[in-house]
Amino acid sequence: MIDLRSLARLGGAQSRSISPENFDGGKGGGGRAVDGTGAAAAADLGRGWKISPSVHIDGHTTFELAAIEGPALITHIWLTTDHSNWRSLILRCYWDGADEPAVEVPLGDFFGQGWCEFAQLSSVPVAVNPHGGFNSYWPMPAPRHARLTLENRAPHTATVYYQISYEIDVDFETDMAGAGYLHSQFRRSNPLPAGSVHPILDRVHGAGKYVGTYLAWGVNRPGWWGEGEVKFYLDGDEEFPTICGTGTEDYFGGAWNFDVPGQGYTGYSTPFLGLHQIIRPDGLYRSQQRFGMYRWHLLDPVHFHAELRVDIQALGWTSRGRYQPLHDDIASTAVFYLDRPATTRPSLPDADELDVG
Repeated sequence: MIDLRSLARLGGAQSRSISPENFDGGKGGGGRAVDGTGAAAAADLGRGWKISPSVHIDGHTTFELAAIEGPALITHIWLTTDHSNWRSLILRCYWDGADEPAVEVPLGDFFGQGWCEFAQLSSVPVAVNPHGGFNSYWPMPAPRHARLTLENRAPHTATVYYQISYEIDVDFETDMAGAGYLHSQFRRSNPLPAGSVHPILDRVHGAGKYVGTYLAWGVNRPGWWGEGEVKFYLDGDEEFPTICGTGTEDYFGGAWNFDVPGQGYTGYSTPFLGLHQIIRPDGLYRSQQRFGMYRWHLLDPVHFHAELRVDIQALGWTSRGRYQPLHDDIASTAVFYLDRPATTRPSLPDADELDVG
């Protein structure tokens, strides 16, 4: 729930920010750089004049964006880099000293840009603005410690600009009572095997709330592709789910094939859900339609107390009016809060399997 009243409530938290101008977020530590990617441009101005606005991440290396001692709450991440890096940079977040990351997602997919092409996204927890300004407002609690990294899987150097805003001295017993750890997982089925469903989340154990889905969907045959249901299997559900939707476009808040008669597929971006990206064939090499969709469960989180599994069907139509299972390219990013800092997660596809062509 969004509580605007909390903006007026004063407390003991302190504001901090990590960026290439203040790598450790220290109080009074910003703007002190004497070397950095802007040093040549600031040669006539001197220290304090944007000497270190970005970082270079060499190919096949991992860079630590932030290391924060808790109790802390990350409130905002702003980041930008060239669109060619959006699938080859991997964002990871580690909470409270866990060896395994809770968040492990290609950078672009975490911000709803899985096709490595800019699409305006205007929602409450994620905003992406011209031309590739990535913003995350997902609250990221860190009772003891937070560590955020970017792995560059490409052979070339990636230049990244970023700023991570957070609060320290947060009172977790009152203001953050009952808070879980943010998790995000990525999966891709390309193509989806015959007779199967795409696993958005595969049997996560623990108690928590499921809060968001992003899909990058590539269509591999003519016709409508979004008849498939999204299903949530809660706390011991096996063959049949507790929550079952009525179709793909319905889950993302649309209807009737996202088709406004006379206009075809029609995009939209709202605070909680949207079809924000429509990539049409170009008549040459880009022969398939591709889409980006998000659904944030901020006001309708899916609660689970022991385990959760989420999947989606891919269904179209035959010429005889029957459902047609599809073999589309589906990449999903799931976002959820969990009562533990690490859990089981899928192995990330390799660089070739992540490539969007």
